Amino acid sequence: MKDNCLKTRFKITRLAVVFIFVAILSVGFEADAQSSLKVPPNINYCATQAQKTLGAIPASGNNLPRNIDNGKTDWRYVNYKDWCSGFWPGILWYLYEGTHDQKWKTAANKFTQELKPLSEYSGFDHDLGFMVFNSFGNGYRLTKDPGYKQVILRSADSLATLFNPKVGTILSWPAMVKKMNWPHNTIIDNMINLELLFWASKNGGSRHLYDIAVKHAETTMHNHFRPDYTSYHVVVYDTVTGKKIQGITHQGYADNSMWARGQSWAIYGFTMCYRETGNAEFLDFAQKVADVYLNRLPADLIPYWDFDDPTIPNAPKDASAACITASALLELSTFVKDKTRAWFYRHKAEAMLQTLSSSSYQSRGTNDAFLLHSTGHHPAGTEIDASIIYADYYYLEALLRREKLQHIKAYHHYKSR
Repeated sequence: MKDNCLKTRFKITRLAVVFIFVAILSVGFEADAQSSLKVPPNINYCATQAQKTLGAIPASGNNLPRNIDNGKTDWRYVNYKDWCSGFWPGILWYLYEGTHDQKWKTAANKFTQELKPLSEYSGFDHDLGFMVFNSFGNGYRLTKDPGYKQVILRSADSLATLFNPKVGTILSWPAMVKKMNWPHNTIIDNMINLELLFWASKNGGSRHLYDIAVKHAETTMHNHFRPDYTSYHVVVYDTVTGKKIQGITHQGYADNSMWARGQSWAIYGFTMCYRETGNAEFLDFAQKVADVYLNRLPADLIPYWDFDDPTIPNAPKDASAACITASALLELSTFVKDKTRAWFYRHKAEAMLQTLSSSSYQSRGTNDAFLLHSTGHHPAGTEIDASIIYADYYYLEALLRREKLQHIKAYHHYKSR
């Protein structure tokens, strides 16, 4: 009897020691992850690089930075009609948020105003979310300028005209339907544009905008993914029956490959959809599409442009996908109730940001962008191993989200917009 009591006490003591050890180890890992990533210096770095860009931007004409090709030092500029037009003013708004320096607010307003014509054309482009919400959306969030709000609401109504109720998604590339012979196509990127509709529906716009966003997300969730939760880039639908015809790629390696940035749009998009709707199905799906991405990453956590490119490890990387994913995972970590899993997502995001903030990925003296090694449209041979404006945008967004996580205990209730 005495021996049994001693054995029981020994087991309890051993379990207690193991529990304490695991707890200390977990805290140590988290503390190490947090201490290794220094956010303020990297925000200041972004401000320094952006100041260089401001000094080089043309006074007139195309003046919105889009990319710096590998081996070059100068930005390629586009006008307000380019799908990337909203990222530069969005960066300036984020710098104003991160530094509280009025000069960034002044610059952000200047470049934001250049995009105002986007709200004046119905059904102009499926990427109005990227273009308008990153610019006017961030501007309104930080200033509450009523003029910004009106542009956002008009743009949301414009985007909604591309919704096909028979199919249940927003049309992508309206100008390319005849050229590509795709009756109704939807790209995974469109998940990000839904945030414009969600916001508008809650800030003076029609409830119909909310319904469109939810339906688009649900249809995409059911049709855009393979059984292993990897995403097609494009899904083509029959406009008569509304049924899916096929899943294909336009910017990935192959129709059945996992294009890195496409998967990152999915992680970000479904996380945002959960934030806006509270639908647990979106939260569960966000984790599924995140997990397959995370399980296949290389050691430095920066993906190759396509996970199935047969030339890996000699294929180009895509830092932009890492930036998008890091930002998404930081927000996802605040919604997941399982603390171990939540910590896992946050830890991965911080590790990604740590790599992105290293000399291997920051542009520093190479050019005026924030980051190197992004890939835009590999099959077309454009923006390969380049500096790209949307990588810089999501890198800075992720840094700001990480900073808020450090200082806001009730981050579960924090909304980025």
